[in-house]
Amino acid sequence: MRYTAIVITGLKLASHTTAFAPKSVPSPITRSFTTNTRLNNSLRSLAITADSRRPKTPALIQETKATFSTADTTPAPKSSSSTTKPTEKEVRALFELWNSALATGDSRIVADRYIKSPMLLPTVSDVPRTDFESVKDYFDAFLLKEPQGKILEGKIHIGDGWASDSGIYEFTMGATGDVVKARYSYNYIVEDGIWKIQHHHSSVMPE
Repeated sequence: MRYTAIVITGLKLASHTTAFAPKSVPSPITRSFTTNTRLNNSLRSLAITADSRRPKTPALIQETKATFSTADTTPAPKSSSSTTKPTEKEVRALFELWNSALATGDSRIVADRYIKSPMLLPTVSDVPRTDFESVKDYFDAFLLKEPQGKILEGKIHIGDGWASDSGIYEFTMGATGDVVKARYSYNYIVEDGIWKIQHHHSSVMPE
């Protein structure tokens, strides 16, 4: 199976501390998304190193798992402001983060991309998933298909401390070669200093 390999060096997002800020105007990323240094590097890596032609190998899977297992260990910086607004590129990067979690084949890593009390309305289950264990249970089965997704078209909305992304995406199932197109919506919020999925709805396209 071929898929997009994403080099992620950090997952933390938080508001910018202004107490000791220099007088110069901050960069757009610092001003609008106020992330820590590790995440800024991660988002640049998403844009630079994504390569859909790179084959999925056991070594690469282990590399990706290791990255996710250590990425949440650095606390986000304290905020002096309640305003946390991402850019559209950074919101879309959150989807790539979730897609990279799928590529590990580890349902625990995928479930950890959701908040503690999420609402997941999945594509191939009629049971809403509202906590870590139920989200993990869904992906235990879904990941056996070796899915990798890409967004075909979407619309992003951004507010203070939240963002949404909705549209049409497509999954290629590495285990079977099937391609499935579906409608999607994600709502993202900050929980414990990390941007995570609060609401995720996915449904196959009507005939």
